[in-house]
Amino acid sequence: MLRAFLQRLPLGRFRPYGATVAVLRFDGVIGLRGRRGLSLRRYAAAIERAFAQRDLRAVVLAINSPGGSPAQSALLYRRIRQLAAERAVPVLAFTEDLAASGGYWLALAADEIYAEETSLLGSIGVVSAGFGFVAALGRLGVERRLYTAGENKSLLDPFLPEDPGDVERLKTLQQDLHESFKELVRQRRGAKLKGEDALLFSGEVFTGRRALSLGLIDGIGEMRGIVRGLFGDEVRLRPIDPERRRSLWSRLALPGRPDVMDVAGDVLARLEERLIWARFGL
Repeated sequence: MLRAFLQRLPLGRFRPYGATVAVLRFDGVIGLRGRRGLSLRRYAAAIERAFAQRDLRAVVLAINSPGGSPAQSALLYRRIRQLAAERAVPVLAFTEDLAASGGYWLALAADEIYAEETSLLGSIGVVSAGFGFVAALGRLGVERRLYTAGENKSLLDPFLPEDPGDVERLKTLQQDLHESFKELVRQRRGAKLKGEDALLFSGEVFTGRRALSLGLIDGIGEMRGIVRGLFGDEVRLRPIDPERRRSLWSRLALPGRPDVMDVAGDVLARLEERLIWARFGL
C-alpha cells in the first residue's frame, strides 16, 4: 500500500511542514494534434519539473481523458514511471469525469488510483473508426485511383469498397494493442483485480463505484481530501502548467491573420475531439 511505501522514504529530506505535492493535469484527447492534445512532446518538460520540486512528497495526475493514441499513452506512462523510480516519489492518479482507454492507461502510471463514484473508468480495449465514401463518389461521377508498391501498403481506403483482407489486418493490429493494454493492467493492478478477464478487458466502461469493486482503482475520493489525509493539512498542492515554458518567440509573436489551413485543421481537431468524448455520453 502507498502508506507503507511512504513510511520507507527518507523523510529527513523533507520539511515537516509545507511539503509539496506536484499536480499534473491531463485534460483532453491523447495524441490529438495541436495545443489541445496530450502528448509526451507537450508534457515532457512539465513532467520533469513536477518531479524536481523541492520538498516533494508525491506527484498527482489529475486525469480527464477519453483516451486516444496508444503510443502517446505509453510514452507518457513510461516517462512518469521512469522519474518516479529515479526519484523514489509516489504517484497518485485522480479521475474526474473520465479516464477511459488511453486515459486509464495513463492512470496506471500511478501507485494508487482514485475516482469519484460517478466518474467513468476503464474501456480497456481498442477502437478504430472511419467512413466509406464509395457511394458518394459514384453519385458524383468520380473514379478513385490508388497505386501502391507493396500489396499491404494501403489499409481500408475510405474511397474504395471495404476489403475483407484489410479488415482482418486491422483486427490483427487491434488484437496486438489490446494484449499490450491487458498485460499492463495485470502488471500494475496485480492481485487487486477482482473481476473476470471477460468483463475487465471487454472494453466496458465502469462507474467509480464499480471500478473499485473490480479492483481497477484503490478508493473513492477527491484530490485535496486524499492528499491531505496522506500528507497532512499543511501540504501544498502545486499545479505544473505544461504551457509555462513556451519559447520566447512564441510569447512575443504578434497575432496575425490566421492561415486557412490552420483554421481548418483546428476545426477538424475539435470535431474529432467532440466525437471521441461523445462515445462516453460526455
